[in-house]
Amino acid sequence: MGAPLELQDPELITEEVVEEDRPWVVIVWNDPINLMSYVAFVFQKVFGYSKEKANKLMMDVHHKGRAVVSSGTRTEAERDVNRLHGHGLWATMEHDE
Repeated sequence: MGAPLELQDPELITEEVVEEDRPWVVIVWNDPINLMSYVAFVFQKVFGYSKEKANKLMMDVHHKGRAVVSSGTRTEAERDVNRLHGHGLWATMEHDE
């Protein structure tokens, strides 16, 4: 006969709770300083967006007051916000809903 099996006390077994990994979004806000053409240019330069996509996002910023311009991990969002700030745009990040 082999060695007896040791059974773990079921009350001592804990399951790891994993927080849902929601992506972060980067938001550019409307401001009274930057020209619309400049904002679209920055979107093209920073994100490599087509002229059409950059113009659509710029119009969202202009008419709606804000636009989500990128999403990803927290590190990616922080990088994008810093790059946008470097170009003089008002950008923030938050968890995607």
